[in-house]
Amino acid sequence: MLTLRQMARLIAIQRVFIRHGFDEIIFAMHLFRPVRYLRYLLPWNWWGRDYGPRAVRMRLAIEDLGPIFVKFGQILSTRQDLLPGDIAAELEKLQDSVPPFPGREARKIVEEAYGKRIEEVFAEFNEVPLASASIAQVHAARLKDGREVIVKVIRPGIEKNIRSDLGIMRFLAEKTEQYRLAGNFLRLTGVVDEFERTIIGELDMMREAANASQLRRNFRNEPRYYVPEIVWSLTRRNVLVMERVSGIPVNDVEGLKRAGVDLKWLSGYGVEIFFIQVFRDSFFHADMHPGNIFVSPPAEDRPARVMVVDFGIMSSLTEFDQRYLAENLLAFLNRDYQLVAELHVESGWVPPGTRVDEFEAEIRAVCEPLFDRPLKEISFGDLLLRLLQTARRFNMEILPQLLLLQKTIVNIEGVGRQLYPELDLWEAARPQLERWISERMGLRGLWRGTKENLPHWMDRLPHVPAKIIDLMDRLRDGKIQLENNSKDIRYLREEMRTYNRRTVLSVIGSGALMSSAIVYGLGGDTPYVLAGAPLVSWVAGAMGFLLLILAFKE
Repeated sequence: MLTLRQMARLIAIQRVFIRHGFDEIIFAMHLFRPVRYLRYLLPWNWWGRDYGPRAVRMRLAIEDLGPIFVKFGQILSTRQDLLPGDIAAELEKLQDSVPPFPGREARKIVEEAYGKRIEEVFAEFNEVPLASASIAQVHAARLKDGREVIVKVIRPGIEKNIRSDLGIMRFLAEKTEQYRLAGNFLRLTGVVDEFERTIIGELDMMREAANASQLRRNFRNEPRYYVPEIVWSLTRRNVLVMERVSGIPVNDVEGLKRAGVDLKWLSGYGVEIFFIQVFRDSFFHADMHPGNIFVSPPAEDRPARVMVVDFGIMSSLTEFDQRYLAENLLAFLNRDYQLVAELHVESGWVPPGTRVDEFEAEIRAVCEPLFDRPLKEISFGDLLLRLLQTARRFNMEILPQLLLLQKTIVNIEGVGRQLYPELDLWEAARPQLERWISERMGLRGLWRGTKENLPHWMDRLPHVPAKIIDLMDRLRDGKIQLENNSKDIRYLREEMRTYNRRTVLSVIGSGALMSSAIVYGLGGDTPYVLAGAPLVSWVAGAMGFLLLILAFKE
């Protein structure tokens, strides 16, 4: 149930939507039913009124609803698998800009967070904000040891407002789905859940600080990519203190040219760094718009370097997500649309019953017109947009982390081609894709997986005979019964046999590899030695690898 405060806010929201010509949607939700009939008294209901394009009206309405709805609109603009193209494109124009709150309030919040006067913490604190957004604003400061820092302060009372508006958003989303106002495909409650996770996470400065520290640690040995240092001793849940960095905004092309920055290198390096984050670290900066990227010009003692800020929105991919992404991108590069379709079906993201040949034909129709051009002229963003529209037609479920990835790729491509119009994003991405597949799916990947899983397998190996005996006893006593008449059961039985063969081969192969390592470690006198290792060690190792390869083929 909505509170009285939320009901008043809901009435204000309805007024905004009616003012922008969305009264049909509001009345179709069955809100305030007696009031619904007042629409017939509205003069424009009888002679009509030109409100302008639907997408523009939607953007203007969201802007009128305030900064929290603006942020929701920005998240919604990434859901091009759900929204019509014109609305998604228009929502991308939403700007997260709000007036700053007074500097004295920021001072008060900081002093309450530390429990002491601000002069006891900082040598200098500038009450005039450097920047202001819907969640927080940023002030410049200097520490007692002379270091220049920025202080990011959460807006007073913002959490209460956010939670109130989230309740209203969920209520409206449920009504939209209940009355199917956007058809069966638009799952707005899921979008609201995703938005809630994102915005509540942005309210916690400790979380943002942890994100920054993780990214800084991942690139500590990379001289051309710099992440500011967090001052942990002064960071609280509502206050973040971070090293202040200065540089040229990445979209200031003329400024970068004057500073002697190689724009071709910069555009390619940005793409390379992003795919390193995705495939090497599985932890990427998901808010890479130009306002968060700066470039420090080259100096005598160091090359030019890229600096990033604002770590409120980060994302990670599981190994399954990485494999899906890498295989799909390489399949696109090779124009293997059947493999693309099979990967989508195997992933379980396409509804059951979807025919692979139909999905393949749809993907081919989307991609072939693009691939008739040279690769460097093909827009990554355009391809992803078309694929998301295909996903929408097939009612396909897209994971939030992959949508963030899509949005980030589009941002990076846009910035990269602004710097260097000839940027070939595909060529820049290919080395990272091939390296990941080589390390995770080739012989190196097999060896890596074996090393990671071997302790677990060896720990469970002593229990396998007892489990087999228990299973045989239960089968003998009739406690487990299988009907073999069904075709599905026969298929399942064959699958179980395949799984058992794979398990046996894996266990024996792992044991052979372990034996090989033990024999090699023990050393001792042996008449047969090859390359410094006993011949029996080589034989056992080769047998182990062969059995594991056979297991994977099974």
